[in-house]
Amino acid sequence: MAIRFGTSGWRAVIGEDFTFDRLSLVVQAIANILRKEGPLSRGVVVGYDTRFLSKEFAEEASRVLSARRIPVFLASRDVPTPCISFTILHRKSLGGINISASHNPPEYNGIKFSPAYGGPAGVLVTTKIEKEIQKLLSNGKTRPPQESTSAKIHSFDPAPPYLAHLASLLRTRVLKKARLTFVVDCLNGTSRGYLDHFLKDHAGRISVLRNTLDPTFGGKRPDPVGENLSGLIREVRKTKAHLGLATDGDADRFGIVDRGGYFISPNDVISLLLEYLIETRPRAAKVARSLATTHRLDCIAEAHGMEVVETPVGFKYLGEILAGGECLLGAEESAGLSIQHHIPEKDGILACLLVAEMVASRRKSLREMLKHLARTYGPFYSTRIDLTLTESRKAKLLSHLAKETPDALGRFKVLRCSRLDGFKFYLEKEGWVLLRPSGTEPLVRCYVEARSRKDLLSIQKGAETLLRKI
Repeated sequence: MAIRFGTSGWRAVIGEDFTFDRLSLVVQAIANILRKEGPLSRGVVVGYDTRFLSKEFAEEASRVLSARRIPVFLASRDVPTPCISFTILHRKSLGGINISASHNPPEYNGIKFSPAYGGPAGVLVTTKIEKEIQKLLSNGKTRPPQESTSAKIHSFDPAPPYLAHLASLLRTRVLKKARLTFVVDCLNGTSRGYLDHFLKDHAGRISVLRNTLDPTFGGKRPDPVGENLSGLIREVRKTKAHLGLATDGDADRFGIVDRGGYFISPNDVISLLLEYLIETRPRAAKVARSLATTHRLDCIAEAHGMEVVETPVGFKYLGEILAGGECLLGAEESAGLSIQHHIPEKDGILACLLVAEMVASRRKSLREMLKHLARTYGPFYSTRIDLTLTESRKAKLLSHLAKETPDALGRFKVLRCSRLDGFKFYLEKEGWVLLRPSGTEPLVRCYVEARSRKDLLSIQKGAETLLRKI
């Protein structure tokens, strides 16, 4: 199978497509590109998550880079993706290689490359890597050539500078003063020793779940969605904690449970945080969101005179906006966000800490805050449906939509269609539908939003009817 980079790197099943030989080929391609772009002395940061063989894959990646005379800064233990991004900037490195499949099922692993600006590699860069891979294959150079000398591989702990940076972004005195109680669920991923330690140092009492190494993640996807957080929900109820905080396998996504054990959707969390950041941080000109993210952000931003930038799905696009320095918040409905003066990469640890600070500052539950949002900006209801389709069925669907735009979905007329990424239909009464093929899985995702539950159901049924006809 050809090596293709999706919205967040290349991912594949361990032992089938993701092998040491194929990893070596990808890293050699990256090394060849980097050797043309800057002083090699700046080196490359290499990190890895808690998956099966991730450490060994990272060590192999380090050997390939070293053989190409590129110094390596190899993390001394598994490390969160946002910490790698921060370290690239902190060390002024040429870039970073991360061995991780993020929230994918445990049988997967992956490799993600971040250039010197610290965010996910954009399409131009990943296309270069894919072309270099093909060039190596056509020349029969699937293993790195032996150099007369190799660059040094440095082992280091990236945690202290990253945690200090987080402290500079947060109102830690507010956290300490509130003396809240937290339950942290690490999902057997990389946030252990990061999110839990930060809260122990700067906040109230905490208890920690799933903070041990388990490459199987208990047999589930390490994804902090509601159905995977039943243990966290129970513990929040049992201990009467103020908040439950979770991150995915590589800690770039967040999951939030409110007092009483209520899971709060990412769209709701992002909306609350935007309003809070506008109130508590210096004024900024822009807010950025993906096509699939709630339009409630638009209402909040526009009420405060801020420009809203809509991007394709994938944090690499939001990272480009954040890197410009004028964006207060970049966010996506799949539980990814970052803020001004941080990194152009999603950070689940920062997201959890910002929610903790917000609750500490306002002394209200998240559900109480959401009632305020509804009174101020009106109701928003959203959902996402994942449809498993064969490649041929997926291709047929996309071909049909490219040729023909439906007149209506449910009871609502289609006003216009955006083809920025997939097909987004803007409807009457501020509703919308986005149909988009996944870049990493055999799925077509259907996102729906409306201003009432009744309208949401009508639009959703209309979308499902459209899909059944094709």
